[in-house]
Amino acid sequence: MGLGLKRNLRALARTVGPRLAGLAVLVALILLRVIDPAPLEVLRLKTFDLYQLAFPRVPSEQRVVIVDIDEESLNAFGQWPWPRTRIAQLVDAITNAGAVAIAFDIMFPEPDRMSPKEYMATLSNVDAPVRDALLKLPSNDDVLAAAIARSRVVLGHTGYHRKVAQTHAASESQSMLATIGPDPTPFLLTFPGIIRNIPELEAAAAGRGVLTVGHDRDGVVRRVPLVVLAEDIVRPALALELLRVATGGGAIIIRSNDIGIESAAVQGIPIPTDENGQVWIRFDRHNADRFMSAKAVMENPQAAAAKLAGKLVVVGTSSAGLFDLKSTPLEPVVPGVEIHAMLLENVFDQLANKEMQLQRPGYALALELAATLVASLMMIAFVPLLGAAVSLISGGVLAAAFTAGAFWLYREYGFVFDFLYPLMASFAVFLLLVFVNYLREEQQRRQIREAFGQYLSPQFVEELARNPDKLKLGGETKEMSILFSDVRNFTTISETFKSNPQGLTHLINRLLTPLSNVVVQGKGTIDKYMGDNIMAFWNAPLDDEQHAKNACTAALGMVRALDDLNATMEQEELKNGVPYALKVGVGINTGQCVVGNMGSDLRFDYTVLGDCVNLASRLEGQTKAYGVPIIIGARTNELVSDAFATLPIDLIRVKGKAEPAAIAALIGGREVLDDPAFRRLVPLHSQMLTYYRNRDWDAAAAAAQAARNLAGALGIEKLYDLYLERIESFRQTPPPEDWDGVYTAETK
Repeated sequence: MGLGLKRNLRALARTVGPRLAGLAVLVALILLRVIDPAPLEVLRLKTFDLYQLAFPRVPSEQRVVIVDIDEESLNAFGQWPWPRTRIAQLVDAITNAGAVAIAFDIMFPEPDRMSPKEYMATLSNVDAPVRDALLKLPSNDDVLAAAIARSRVVLGHTGYHRKVAQTHAASESQSMLATIGPDPTPFLLTFPGIIRNIPELEAAAAGRGVLTVGHDRDGVVRRVPLVVLAEDIVRPALALELLRVATGGGAIIIRSNDIGIESAAVQGIPIPTDENGQVWIRFDRHNADRFMSAKAVMENPQAAAAKLAGKLVVVGTSSAGLFDLKSTPLEPVVPGVEIHAMLLENVFDQLANKEMQLQRPGYALALELAATLVASLMMIAFVPLLGAAVSLISGGVLAAAFTAGAFWLYREYGFVFDFLYPLMASFAVFLLLVFVNYLREEQQRRQIREAFGQYLSPQFVEELARNPDKLKLGGETKEMSILFSDVRNFTTISETFKSNPQGLTHLINRLLTPLSNVVVQGKGTIDKYMGDNIMAFWNAPLDDEQHAKNACTAALGMVRALDDLNATMEQEELKNGVPYALKVGVGINTGQCVVGNMGSDLRFDYTVLGDCVNLASRLEGQTKAYGVPIIIGARTNELVSDAFATLPIDLIRVKGKAEPAAIAALIGGREVLDDPAFRRLVPLHSQMLTYYRNRDWDAAAAAAQAARNLAGALGIEKLYDLYLERIESFRQTPPPEDWDGVYTAETK
């Protein structure tokens, strides 16, 4: 067994233990998140509150008004409950003011005890004429029902934790609901019972909605159900039902999938929900302008019309004595009715493209677990290699970027993402790895001290313990051939995988594998991968007298390998939406370079440096402009032109360089070089360049067109299209008198 192999095995053994420990902790952390104990849930919810605190909703045009049964109204009209005739006056006043529709965040589950008949039952010794006159009056409930029937009113129901027998409301009308997708009922919040209003009012109402607003474990309201399951019936929320009534009374469409609810829609307006049919509300601060006192509505019709005309109205109370107060991420106490108004305003903001509706879809947990997995695996992979300090700094930068990205997603797209747990989990893995590495390093130092303590001075032993491997930097200067390759339009292709990053990873692996095999089989050394880009070189570390030819053979092989991959992907139907066949551009340059271990005492790579390398990179970038797959430098062309079909294509001053360079297109190998069509093309191509540089535009254009007619079989027509465009441009605007025929590239 070679010394290098033994060293590699020892290095692998040193990292296996920490990584196994890290994987064990990672599995435990993933299970913990799936179990989601109460403290972890509360911590996550508090994290979501940071989004609201950082980017609170900015109030926009007011479309929802709360008619408030406030302390002033109670002082004016008496304690609650008011007679239903007073509520009827309020409904008429709101209707006459021009409100579009009205929703009550108040319930009327029992008959009014102040109705004449019920009131008479509480009195004694009443004269018969008075009793008969009172009994002829309509009940207060009938008066309110008549007022409700004259308007468009949505009454509220409330879910209850057990079944409740309401003999007066045994039957009920239901809102129109339809579903798209699987049965949504297993995912909905469920209430065994429901409390309804008395039948007279229910029959007169235009709609009925559940007004229940729950809260999270910490008592804070962050989300409101749009639909619930109560008494085994799917029912809309009060705000959703108000929208339905206000927009014409069509059906509410619930869209679901295999993991839960996606949205609820009214009149084609989708409102995104979580998997349980709840909406995450984008809160703003308590806004007094959102309220109008019930007293002012009934006593000042002009002010009511100015405030309520064309608006949706929610009737509720801010009175502390009526116990309808809630907490939000921004306020410790707000009237519960204001939450319904904020939900409606969120929907209007979405319609106006002002702010995205907050979203936490059913796959959010999967994304968060994936982020936890990736971040932790990165720690497991790199901490044993890079050490604690570098990993901590790198991890800190990535954590900051990850957190900033999460806030950006919230701000721009309304996506509520738990960024804290992936960071906490990966940091826990990091701490474990550091601790295990520390124990391992201490053990290694102890072993070194024990092994060499009797043979070396204490100073040398300590130095060896601190740095067991002595690494040296250095390099040599030699002529080399450098290759850069890049897949064309890969940024555009990558955009088609926005929702499928794993598919993009699979595609990159599939295309880099055959390209890399071609390089390695052609005696090349792969320097690095840069996304879909490959950098490789020849004539190091082993000497290669045919380095230029081997590089050209590899370049042609890369083009063929990608063609084969395209054919295979077509047969296997694995394109998955890739809009183009994969094409590669290759640049090759030959010249003097420095090759060796480059870097620092802490880390280095075996790589190559020099002006020749920079030009090779620029040549690859020009393949798209010239419409050829492979461009080679002058020295490369000099070394390979006897065995490969090449055409000199230009004198170019690439971006970042002052000196012009002669470049050529690599068309093919010996088979193309000996092809009669190529032999006929060569003199025409040479004539075109001569006429072009001598400013004979007519002759140059004629030669270019003739060459283009022969170039079709070689797939380089775009090269002549480029020259025809240049010639036409120079006809219109001739170059300066001192023009030397050099083209200056403006882009890399």
